[in-house]
Amino acid sequence: MHSLDELISRDANWSALNVGVLGLGVAGFAAADALMQLGSKVSIIDSSSDDQVSERANILGSLGASIFLNANELPEQNLDLVVTSPGLPPQHHFHRQARLKGIPIWGELELAWRIRSKSGAAQWLCVTGTNGKTTTTLMLESILRSAGLRTEAAGNIGHSLVGVVMHDELDVIAVEVGAPQLPFVHTMSPWASVCLNVASDHIDHFGNFNEYAKAKARIYERTQYAAVYNGHEDVTLSMVESADVMEGARAVGFTRGIPGLSELGVVDGALVDRAFIPNRRDYAQELALVSDIHPAADHNTENALAASALARAFGAMNAAEENRVSPTAVRDGLRSFSPAPHRNALVATADGVTYIDDSKATNAHAADRSLSSYPSVIWIAGGLAKGQNFDELVMAHAGRIKLAILLGTDAPIIGNALTRHAPNVPVITLVTRETRAMNEAVRIAHERAVSGDTVLLAPGCASWDMFANYSQRGEIFTNAVANELGL
Repeated sequence: MHSLDELISRDANWSALNVGVLGLGVAGFAAADALMQLGSKVSIIDSSSDDQVSERANILGSLGASIFLNANELPEQNLDLVVTSPGLPPQHHFHRQARLKGIPIWGELELAWRIRSKSGAAQWLCVTGTNGKTTTTLMLESILRSAGLRTEAAGNIGHSLVGVVMHDELDVIAVEVGAPQLPFVHTMSPWASVCLNVASDHIDHFGNFNEYAKAKARIYERTQYAAVYNGHEDVTLSMVESADVMEGARAVGFTRGIPGLSELGVVDGALVDRAFIPNRRDYAQELALVSDIHPAADHNTENALAASALARAFGAMNAAEENRVSPTAVRDGLRSFSPAPHRNALVATADGVTYIDDSKATNAHAADRSLSSYPSVIWIAGGLAKGQNFDELVMAHAGRIKLAILLGTDAPIIGNALTRHAPNVPVITLVTRETRAMNEAVRIAHERAVSGDTVLLAPGCASWDMFANYSQRGEIFTNAVANELGL
């Protein structure tokens, strides 16, 4: 076969390539399908054989792929390349075997970057962070569309990036990037990139926090024009300062306060730009009002600023022209933005009590942001802690938690943190780990809540011990509230 270095567009010769695709989730299926369309010989390797995996394997097998289900090791074929699923940790035994055999490993992002069109390919605007990725990516997509640009949100958001790139007739792609997608990126070069924030998460996947943070920092590598950082999180600026960006790339900050030079910020209730305007030393361009952002919350203002920075960075692509993403486009995009479900979503209000579904708060950092939004909270939390510690979270919010209702495998971890740091907060731990525990939690919350309270599902944990995913968890909570209130 040719050197992998020659495979820099889908117009290259992929037909001599023998590829092992690890995992048959959304990313793996799309990767295998794309590689087969390009003429590569594909072997599917998955350690499971559940119904969904088997169905996808049957489809790809009928198209000529070799299938290895319930696999514990790589097949004996001489693989030229392994394309891996983000669900497999960097130290997974499949990856160790590939390294021992000297087989290069690519992730979904790397493959998608390599199969772009040779000319006229859409630029990428990449978004990562422990929390806020999906909201920021969808805000970005909305702003770009308001500017009249052809765009799609793809990647970790659940819309296959490989699939979008294979049928690319776009100007720009808003790419949501999760940390597990970043270890096996080698040549991806986004036009602009942002890391929104970094807090403890995915410790079980990476082994420790430092490895997780190092993975996040890779978002900035080879950034072409603007490396965007959070002015409230020094770690993101350090990432930018250490990154090997392309020559001429700029560092651009965002802040909820008054912006300095080359920053976006807030002045008198307005989002303003001092980064992507010609006279930025003396002037700030108003983009939108804070009141245009919904749901209203400090962290959502940060998300909107980050999305605006990326969009304005793309709009400034041709320095000789006026910015293609106008202030009006930013404003209209933020106004028309529709939040994804289960993110600080209002479920109901009854007798002065508010019920909020923030099931997407799957780590302590996200739960912190959620708890910060409400003064008196009946907190429904718990699930799989993923190696997290909840002491700081509890200490920060002991004064606003009226009652904690805990469920799931790692409820005792949160319970112990409450005992240590908030001994006056009543704690009810539900023993059952069946999904009906959510109904019981809502019933108790309804009984104990009084006017002015918020019943908040912000678990701080993953959902997989009791639910298929955080969406199902949120839906069961929503249905339980409706049943309890007779809605």
